[in-house]
Formats: sequence, structure tokens, C-alpha cells
Amino acid sequence: MIHAASPRPSPTVMRLVTLVGGFALLVVAWLAAGEIGRRSADSQLADRSESALAAAASVLRSEIGKQRAVPSVLAEDPEVLAVLREPTKPMLERVNRRLDGLAATTGASVIYLVARTGLAIASSNYADPQSFIGNDYRFRRYFSESITGGQAEQYALGSVSRRPGLYIARRVGSAEAPLGVVVLKMELDAVEETWRAGGNIVFATDEPGVILATTRLDWRFHTLQPLPPQKRYAIRETLQFGEAPLTPLSELSLSGGTQGRLASGPNREIPVFVSERPLGDPSLNWRLYLLLLSEDVLDEAQRSSRLVGFAIVLAVVGPGIALQRRRRRSHQRQADLRATAAELERRVAERTAEIADTNRRLRDAMDARERADQRAGELREELDQAARLATLGQIAAGVAHEINQPLTAIRTYGENAGLFLERGDTQRTADNLKLMVGLTDRIGSITGALRNFSRRGSQPLGPVSLREAADGAQMLLHNRFSVVSADLVREGDAWNLSVLGEPIRLEQVLVNLLQNALDAVAETEGARIVLAAWRDGEEVALSVGDNGPGIDPSVLPRLFIPFSTAKPRGLGLGLVISRDILAEWGGELSATSEPGRGATFTARLRWVHETGNTA
Repeated sequence: MIHAASPRPSPTVMRLVTLVGGFALLVVAWLAAGEIGRRSADSQLADRSESALAAAASVLRSEIGKQRAVPSVLAEDPEVLAVLREPTKPMLERVNRRLDGLAATTGASVIYLVARTGLAIASSNYADPQSFIGNDYRFRRYFSESITGGQAEQYALGSVSRRPGLYIARRVGSAEAPLGVVVLKMELDAVEETWRAGGNIVFATDEPGVILATTRLDWRFHTLQPLPPQKRYAIRETLQFGEAPLTPLSELSLSGGTQGRLASGPNREIPVFVSERPLGDPSLNWRLYLLLLSEDVLDEAQRSSRLVGFAIVLAVVGPGIALQRRRRRSHQRQADLRATAAELERRVAERTAEIADTNRRLRDAMDARERADQRAGELREELDQAARLATLGQIAAGVAHEINQPLTAIRTYGENAGLFLERGDTQRTADNLKLMVGLTDRIGSITGALRNFSRRGSQPLGPVSLREAADGAQMLLHNRFSVVSADLVREGDAWNLSVLGEPIRLEQVLVNLLQNALDAVAETEGARIVLAAWRDGEEVALSVGDNGPGIDPSVLPRLFIPFSTAKPRGLGLGLVISRDILAEWGGELSATSEPGRGATFTARLRWVHETGNTA
């Protein structure tokens, strides 16, 4: 039996099938590439958002932690205890001036003392028309909780200044016999400005969801969700946020997860990528939010992915279409194969050349895209490096200030622990020692962060050349000597000796002593500073003397006490740090002065023999 051959599809049907198949392939490629681009954009946004949010949280925690040490130290200060027990006028005036100086030094908005009756008796803004002195703060939660629990922190709108800030309060006196409360108010303007410089929308909320610190000032004291009426009434009663609306934020809608919408005009919303995390501070139950505008990133990622997808489709389908057309022409012209062979080969060659040219252009475009991506990566690395260097400069410039406050607190707690130990009060001695341990941990975290960031290790103790340390200090202060017009004279026979220490820190001590001497002779005609070194048994004495007016006899006994200084804008910590550095190496620092004839500071260090052994 002979079977009839199946009829071949007509050319029109074949073209239609090819067009439908090609269109379907393009649609699939469009959708798949768009989804790949969206996932890539989400991944990029998640990485950027997590990094920026971690940095924002670190800035806020660091600023708050820096300010917490001040009220803790003041709560144990003998002068503060005395003025709360018996607030005489001379003592109040002295404490007001001291609080004013501390507020200027630490950057706090205001520092004030509240008696146990709730009335403020001393304040750093005592000279301002809007001074806090005489105001009743019993209605503030931070006052009542500090009296009963020892400490409290509350973000609120100022009842006098009408400016928002975080109030950090510590009780003065024992729980059985409280004397009052010391309060520091810090405004978060600097933190908000740092967030704003990052170009993102960042804000912090408290536990009920009220927006507190924010880069969008018009969002402050709005809420992410409607507050229950009883909760809103309770906040109103405490005057925590004054007459703030406490209404839900209408410009932002959060749909859960990482997606959100931000109103940018009438009847228009733009997508935002939302990241949130707890602040990570055990005393503040705050959450931090960061919003990234995701529209441009999503469009660019999908556009790039679809271009690559189309290029792949063309590279795959193009040769297949050419082959199909060749086979169709071959079948149509079988009867006249010889006559049409040359024409067919010519057309195939032309089509092959076109395909090759198309492939070449696609390769060129892909190579250009790859070069652009590579250059973009290099630029990102350069920007990251510049950012690291800038941040390292800021940390190096501010680390002294970060460490000074914990060091001051440690000293105060140590002195108080000694007094408590003499009195037999072992419990308060133990409490102070625990606080000192916590503060040393903070110093360790600060210095550890700086070390890890800069990738430099600490230097071990070893022989340090006195001459090299003095040369380094003189080089650092060369310009200062020129401005003051002071002569620096070296005396003594020990400049070729070495002492036990660290080169950079010994140079730091010398710079501090020389700067103090330069300050002393700044107004002296014929200013002269003598830097002397001599051997005294198994020690080497290193002294810095000047011919300035000398040190006031009333200041001399308190010279090595933190915050004690005769300089108008000094912190009173430089000599304390220098003395502690020398003590760490087994040395000591002392001072002598003769009014009208200058002052001399003498450092004694352990001599290192030429064989490498210390005395």
C-alpha cells in the first residue's frame, strides 16, 4: 500500500508560526529579565541600606554614650553633694560657673541640678533670660524615676526652650536619702545633620512609634501608626511633647517588609526601600528607620537586565532564522538548483556577514558595558577609600574627646571609692569599682575601633631615645615657637640615654608639657623655655621649665585633678593624661613653681642600660 505524503505547511503558515514563536520568546525574555533586574536591585538596595543604617545607629549611640558619663561623674562630685545639702550663695555661684564650662566643653545643651523638692537650684544657663533655675520639674518622668531608681532618660520637648532633646538624669545621694538629681539635656541636631549628609531619610521612634530624631523636621512628633486615645492622653498629661499633633504620618505608607510608598506631590507616590533595626541601646527602646528611593535603581537594573536578555535572544534566534530561510529557499528552488545556487550562496553570504556584523556590534556593546562596569567598580573603590580616610581623620580628631570623659569619670570614681573604703562603706566602694570597669570597657571599645579601622598595632614598651622624642616634639611645635617668639634651650648630660616607654606616647607627653610652657610665656618678653635631661641614679629626669608668671599657689595643689585648670578655655586633663602615661611605665610627673619666676614640670623615667636591661 502506498501512503500519500503529508502536505508541507505553506510559507505563510511557517512565517506566522515563526513570528508568534519569536514574539512569545521576546515576552518571556522581557518578563524574566525584569524579574532578574528587580531581584538585583533589591539586593543592591539591601546592602546599601544595611550599611547606611548601621552607620546612622553608630553615630546616635556614640553621641548618647559620650554624654552619659557627665551626669554620672557629677552625681558623685563632692561639690555637687555639698551644694544640694546646703545651697549657699557662693557655692551656687561656683557650681553655676562650673556647669556652664562643662556644658561648653561637652557640647551639652544644658546641665542643671534639681533638688529633691523638684526645683532647679543651679544650671549652666544661669545667666540666660530663660534660665532653668527656679523651675519645678516634678512633672517630668526623668525626675521621679531618677529619685526612685537612680537614673532615667527621656526624650521630650523643653518646657522653657521649646526645643526637643534627650534628658539624661542621675540621682545624687542614696536611695534612702536622695539629695536631688543632676540632669544633662543633649539636643540631637548634630546627629540629624550627620544623617542628612548621607542623602537618605533617617528617623528614630520610641516604643509607641512616635518619631523623635529625624532628617525630616516636619515629621517630628508624628506617629507611624494611630495611637490609642488613652496613650495619646497620657502623653499629653505629662507634657512630654507639648502640643505636638501625635497624628499618623500621611506622607509615608509602609506595606510591610522592605517596601513602602512616599508621597512626592499631588496624587503621586514613589517607591522606597525601607530598613529598620533596634537602636541597640539597653536604656532606650528606640527603633531606627532608613528610607532609600528605589525607583531609579529598580528602573536601571531592569533596563540593563532586559538589554542583556535581548542580546542573548538575538544571538540565539538570529542564526536559527537564517538557517530556516535557507532551507525554505532550498526546497522552493529544487527544480532550478543550479541556476539559483549562485544567487542563494550570495544571499547566504550577505546574511552571514550581516549576522557577523551584528554579533560584532553586540560584542563591542557588551565589551563597552563591561569596561563601564569595571570603571564604575574602580570609582566605587576609590570613593570607599576616600570615605575611610575621611572617617579615620574624624575619629583621630575626636578620639581624645571620646576618651577624656570616661577617663575623668574613672578618676572620680576611683577617688570616691578610696573615700568610701576609708569610711568602711564596702558596698559603695564595690559599686564605684564596677562603674570604673564599665568605663574602661568603653575606652577599650573606642581605642579598639580606632585600631581596627586604621589597621595599626600598638607599640610594646622598650627603649626610647630621649633625643629622638625631644626632636619629634620640637618639630611638631616648631610653628608655635615661631608665633610665641620663645627660645628653646636644651640642658643636661643625659640626651644620649634611653628610657623605658613608647616613642609616640613619650613624644605626646613632651608636646603637652611644651604647649603648657608656651601658653605660660605667651605674654612674656624674652620668653625662654628650658628642656633639661639628667641621670639621677637608676632614673632619668626630664624637665620642662619656663620664665613665665608661674602657677597660682591656690591652683598648684589641684594641678593633677581632672577639670582643674587655670587656662580660660582649658579642660584640665592634659597633665592628668601625661602623669598617667608616665605612671604606666613606672615613672612619675611633678610640678614646682615660684610666682613671678616661672614653673617647672619634671618627669622621672626608668633608665634603660645600653645592654637593654632596665634599672
